[in-house]
Amino acid sequence: MLCGLDVGSTTCKYVLATPRGNVLAQAYERHNTRQAEKILQFLTMLEAKHGFAPGRDRVFFTGSGAGIIAPLVGGKVVQEVVAVAAAVDKLHPNVRFVSEIGGEDMKTIFFQGEGATRSKQVLMQSACSGGTGTFIEKTARKLEIAPEMLARMGYSGYPLHKISSKCGIFAEADANTLLKAGVPVEEIIASLFEAVVYQNLATLTRGNTPLPEILLLGGPNLFFKGLQEAWRHHLGKVWKERKVAVADDRDVSSLIRVPDNALYYAALGCVEVGLRENAAAGLYTGHERLKYWIEEGQYEEKKKIGRGGLCKDDADLSSFKEKYEKSKAAPVSPQAAAGTASLGPIVLGCDFGSTTAKAVCMSPDKELLFSCYALSKGNPIEDAKSLFRQIRSVVSDKDIMALALTGYGKDLLKGILGADCPVVETIAHASAGLHFFPDADCICDVGGVDVKIMLLNNGAVTDFRLNSQCSSGNGAFLQGVAERFNIPMGDMADGAFQAKAMPQLSMGCGVFLQSDIVNQQRKGWQAEEILAGLCAILPLNVWIYAGGMNNLQQVGRKYILQGGTHRNLAVVKTQVDFILNKVPDAEVVVHPYSGEAGAIGAGLVALDWWNNGGRTMFRGFDAIERLTYKTATSPDTVCHWCPVNCQRSFIDVALLEGKGRAWSKVPLASG
Repeated sequence: MLCGLDVGSTTCKYVLATPRGNVLAQAYERHNTRQAEKILQFLTMLEAKHGFAPGRDRVFFTGSGAGIIAPLVGGKVVQEVVAVAAAVDKLHPNVRFVSEIGGEDMKTIFFQGEGATRSKQVLMQSACSGGTGTFIEKTARKLEIAPEMLARMGYSGYPLHKISSKCGIFAEADANTLLKAGVPVEEIIASLFEAVVYQNLATLTRGNTPLPEILLLGGPNLFFKGLQEAWRHHLGKVWKERKVAVADDRDVSSLIRVPDNALYYAALGCVEVGLRENAAAGLYTGHERLKYWIEEGQYEEKKKIGRGGLCKDDADLSSFKEKYEKSKAAPVSPQAAAGTASLGPIVLGCDFGSTTAKAVCMSPDKELLFSCYALSKGNPIEDAKSLFRQIRSVVSDKDIMALALTGYGKDLLKGILGADCPVVETIAHASAGLHFFPDADCICDVGGVDVKIMLLNNGAVTDFRLNSQCSSGNGAFLQGVAERFNIPMGDMADGAFQAKAMPQLSMGCGVFLQSDIVNQQRKGWQAEEILAGLCAILPLNVWIYAGGMNNLQQVGRKYILQGGTHRNLAVVKTQVDFILNKVPDAEVVVHPYSGEAGAIGAGLVALDWWNNGGRTMFRGFDAIERLTYKTATSPDTVCHWCPVNCQRSFIDVALLEGKGRAWSKVPLASG
């Protein structure tokens, strides 16, 4: 028998075939970064169930993890494109163009000629996650779309929006902006499918025309209905524009095929290549060496190429936790505060961020009374409703003296909620840091999608650095990797601390860092070890890559760490070690309310506004609960003030019982 194994970045596949190439069995499973363990599971099952035997049967590997695993079992490595092309030549001799989209790479193959003269041209894109299955799934998780629902979501008939097709990081930022603007998730997913196909046709054809017949391979092309629709739309459009001789439009779909076994073409190709090889090639030697490597050998190898864990020893970890676990403080929750008779007059500060919405309630003497938060649903109006339902459980309308907003959602919500003070994020975070630490020299805030570094002198901000367009060094990137590894964020720090070794990851662009993670998986590093490596590289990305600060000695000696990412003690450990290495006499403090810092700063600004004679315009809890709104996205909403012609979404919010116009927030006038 012959076995073809595809060890991919997210899944492992096998195809077991007879000596004549007839398929006996096939399967695929996600490996959750444990490629070697999954292959060992496959091989032991094949031995037990199908009699796959060492010294008789043969095994051929392809995929990102093949290089390390194949030699351990006597297997031969087949280059991915060679494998896919071999399967296509055998099963579809008339196909002239193939697009295969995997978890974290894409490739296209152009076939020319027939028979013995048939040649191929290959174009690959493997350094960026934009346009791949992982990127689509990650965005869907952000939208809280279940995998089975994502598979059914369509492309045809939905308004499309501008989403970057050049870079996965910028594309996610675009999707986040659309979410905050209230664009329906169906339109965002359709726009993502549009971006994926555009990325393929723009960068992986190099001016060549994909001619029929077309074959779409890989999991995303197989599972996502909308992606198939986008391919058929664009290829039909290309053929029409370039006057390609094909049948009429009704036959376009029949020329673009997605086989039921589209997942297995690389593994099938391994079998085809094996049939052409001599009988000694890929002779299976058994799984014992692979098992030994998993249990012991990989750790010896990692010691040579990696670095130690985040802590020198258990004493180092205990000492660190004793100091910094105590720095966390928890404001009273609305549930606990509900037991009090009355909180009296308060000011309210809200931070509508990229991943969560936070609110704090402060007394006139700046005492923090309680806080609450709501996970972002991608719609700031719904986020506000969820947040204010918690607030009204302990506060009445008449108690609120002032309301201030900060974060990404403040501009949309300030008129809707009747906010008194829209506060710039840097001002909010600087105010929160200085309130608790007036002698601070530097405040470092690491949030969901950006990094803010504020340099201070005598309580005033003298300079600041922002990193708002790259995922390098922020919490959303860490969260995305943890989710991909199926590790809850609450368990991430403990897992990272347990790692006794970690890989050396590259500083810089999140796109290339993602590629580096895939490479480390191929070398056998486990999820916890990779997460430890990510935490270790975060300070470099924050201070050097994002902040451009190579000499922290010039910054000062008292550093304040805040932002939700610093709730992760593993991140705090690497930040503290990095700063002390650069400034040995530095004092590094974690803000006691690191996740709520933005909301606290907004509350402090609101209190100053009230003390200076301001009187609130807050619309009231009932008005917020009854908020209704509608969005409009159509050809009429396209902006024509420049050649880019950006698609816009207009959000009309009904404020019939509020102050101001009956319909507000950029109303869409006819024409």
